[in-house]
Amino acid sequence: MADTFTAQFLGTGTSVGVPLIGCTCPVCKSSDPRDNRLRSSLYVTLGERALLIDAGPDLRAQCLRWQVPRVDAVFITHLHADHIFGFDDVRRFNTLQDNQVIHCYSGPETIDGMRRIFPYISNKPNGQGLYRPLIEFCPVIAPFEAFGARIIPLPVVHGKAETNGIRIDFNGASLAYVPDVHEIPESTLALMAGVDVLILNMLRERVHPTHLTLSQSLAYAERIAAPKTFFTHLSHDLLHADLVAQLPPQITPAYDGQCITLI
Repeated sequence: MADTFTAQFLGTGTSVGVPLIGCTCPVCKSSDPRDNRLRSSLYVTLGERALLIDAGPDLRAQCLRWQVPRVDAVFITHLHADHIFGFDDVRRFNTLQDNQVIHCYSGPETIDGMRRIFPYISNKPNGQGLYRPLIEFCPVIAPFEAFGARIIPLPVVHGKAETNGIRIDFNGASLAYVPDVHEIPESTLALMAGVDVLILNMLRERVHPTHLTLSQSLAYAERIAAPKTFFTHLSHDLLHADLVAQLPPQITPAYDGQCITLI
C-alpha cells in the first residue's frame, strides 16, 4: 500500500455534464453508462495519502458514488465553476480526518480567486461551532513535494483564466493531467516529456475557442508520446463506443469511475 499510485476519474464530462438538461441526442439518451459524464475531476492516491484534483459541483455525488475515503490535499486547475463549485464539500474530509487542515494548491491568481469566492474558509476553526472547511491555501508556481511525490504545475492556455494542468511523479511512475486546455506552450510540453500516463482534454470534433478538438488532442498526444493516453472533459457530441473504435490502441476515452494503476 505504501507504494501505490492510482488515479480514478470521478468525472469525465464538460462544464454542463452529460446528459445535458433537456437534451435528447443519442449520447444523452445512451444506455451505455460510459456516456454518463459528471463534471471532470481526478482522485489520485499516493501510498496512504490522497490528492483531489478539482472540486466541481458534482463532488458530493462523486465521493458517495465512488466511496472516496479521504482527501489530504486538493489541486485546483482553474477558477471555472465546473472545477470549484463543490469545494465547500471538502469540509467533510476535515471531520473524517480529525480536523486535519487540508492544503489547497494552485497558481497565485487562482488561489486569490478561491479566497474571494470562499471568504469564510480559513486554516483555523471559527470558534463558534460552525461547520466550515479547514484549508491552507498554497499558491505555487514551481515544482513542489507532497506525500513523497514531486508535483509540477503545467501552465496552459484556456481562455482568460490562469489555468494549470499537473504532473505527478511518484516512486518511478508519472502522470500528467490537463483537463481544460486550448493550447499547450512549448515550455509546458517540455515539462510533460517522458510521462507514463497522459490525461488530456478532448471536447469534441468541431472547433472550440477554449478547448481541444479531437484532431488537436491527437496531435498533442502524438508529440507527448506517453505509453498510455486518456481523453477527458468530453462533450455530448461523442459516444464512448464510437471513440474507442476510431482511436489508436494506446489512446482511449476515459469514463466515470475508471481507475488507472500506475504502480
